[in-house]
Amino acid sequence: MHAPQILRALVRADEIWLAILSAAVGVLSGVGVVIINAITQIMHERLFALPSGQGLSESVHIAPLRAFLVPVLGGTVLGVSMWALARLRPRNLVDPVEANALYGGRVSLNDSLIVAAQTAWSNGVGASVGMEAGYAQLGAGIASRLGRSFRLRRNDLRVLVGCGTAAAIGGAFNAPLCGAFYGIELIIGIYSIATLPFVVIAALAGTLTVQIISGGTAPLLVTLPADVPNAAYAAVLVEGVACGLAGIAIMRGVTAIEGLFRRSGIPLWARPVLGGAVAGLLGCITPKAMSSGHSALHADINIAYPFLAVLGFLLIKSVASAFSIGSGFRGGLFFASLFLGALFGKVFAGVLTVLPFVTPMPSGFYAVVGMSALAVAVVGGPMTMTFLALESTQNFGVTMAVLAASIVSAITVRRLFGYSFATWRFHLRGEQIRSAVDVGWIQSLTVGRMMRRATAMVHQGMTLVSFRAEVPLGSTQRVIVTDAEAAYAGIAYPAEAFAITGEGRTVRDILHHQEHFLLPAMTVKEALAAFEAAEADALAVLDGPDTRNVLGLLTEQYALRRYNEELDRRRREMSGE
Repeated sequence: MHAPQILRALVRADEIWLAILSAAVGVLSGVGVVIINAITQIMHERLFALPSGQGLSESVHIAPLRAFLVPVLGGTVLGVSMWALARLRPRNLVDPVEANALYGGRVSLNDSLIVAAQTAWSNGVGASVGMEAGYAQLGAGIASRLGRSFRLRRNDLRVLVGCGTAAAIGGAFNAPLCGAFYGIELIIGIYSIATLPFVVIAALAGTLTVQIISGGTAPLLVTLPADVPNAAYAAVLVEGVACGLAGIAIMRGVTAIEGLFRRSGIPLWARPVLGGAVAGLLGCITPKAMSSGHSALHADINIAYPFLAVLGFLLIKSVASAFSIGSGFRGGLFFASLFLGALFGKVFAGVLTVLPFVTPMPSGFYAVVGMSALAVAVVGGPMTMTFLALESTQNFGVTMAVLAASIVSAITVRRLFGYSFATWRFHLRGEQIRSAVDVGWIQSLTVGRMMRRATAMVHQGMTLVSFRAEVPLGSTQRVIVTDAEAAYAGIAYPAEAFAITGEGRTVRDILHHQEHFLLPAMTVKEALAAFEAAEADALAVLDGPDTRNVLGLLTEQYALRRYNEELDRRRREMSGE
């Protein structure tokens, strides 16, 4: 279904109407956040017998039988549903980063509803997963569906998907600036003054919607210094590096457990059952191992636990998160990494207390710094996490320290690992996506679209005398040559034919690039790499390596020109020119 033609024309022609559409996306995404939160809270209260309004991970104690059985049974239901879904819809569900990187912002609303439902269920039964996957996916699905109904241009649709996720994350954290930069850094992939207003409008609309309906998330109640002394920044930078290393370890751990489940031969439907059993056993020790840990973060960030207790919480939560996600529970590591980062910061503060030359600071300070720096290591987006710290603590002095640690953490992960959690999983699937920057157009700029059809071809047995007569010098730079079965044999250069003298010489004697050729499905980047490998300025295009039927010819010069034209067009779109 499409919007009326007059509305489509207004949105495509005037930025004011696109801003109004962004606000509408923000409101709908905010409503989606409220619904997901309500569902998970009801599930927690009913399944774990919690008092009204109490978060699961902040609970002091949960009945061991409930703590174990609910994740196990919940994993069973999820596993069976995922098995059935895989048979009915045998394809990967596209997330917002992948959609904006490869598909021009096209996200299925049905798939988004499935992801949101699976995330809410996983969190609701106590698996140690974050809620951001459901929030962002639902916001992106709503935005993409509305954008396609208005037939938005490719770049505008990508921006609107960023608006949907920005509104969802802003509403979830009661932090519109955090949400806006989440949409820019992680979903759109590049900052532009032309896109910023729409993302900010959506983030504000989503945050206000959640505040009006449910009151929003309260700020962190943590003791922080009014100013951070210069001497403390050395420890802050060290903590940033440590958080980067810890983030790499967490991401490696999750994928290692996923690989272990795959190699074990355990059926797909049974994996969440085992993951739920691990989360449930750890939940019997402490409820902090369960759910996303968001409520525990707010309840415990200002509590001074003994060093060994905090270290134990950190290890237990890390293992629970790794097994929950690795076994197939749907969710992310954003929320969990915030709680893990706060625990890591407290452990770091405990280590610093035995060092005499370190400037003493409250443990809550290092908890806030660790919260953001570890989230940057896992999720990415240093400005996103910096604004989250600012809006959560309302302390500008601490925010400067958070920014320093976040940048150092991001550099550490980039140099030593090169991926965020989302792009690492794409890499394991074989997708070369490092960010949400639009590279989908490269997939559509194929050799088949750029080549020119082959017209003149000669047989490799033709004598050079006949070849010189048929292809006069200067008429063309290169000629495609075939064999007796009309299959590709190589490329001949007329200039070489005129330089060779002697009787009985054939075209076979001047063939080049016999085993170097292009296929129609190759992208322009793959074609340019083939030109470089063959050290050729032109290659034949074949229908396949076995049949070797000639379809056409592509020159390196033309491929480079088309590539640069598309790059320039995308640059102008992103800059608003």
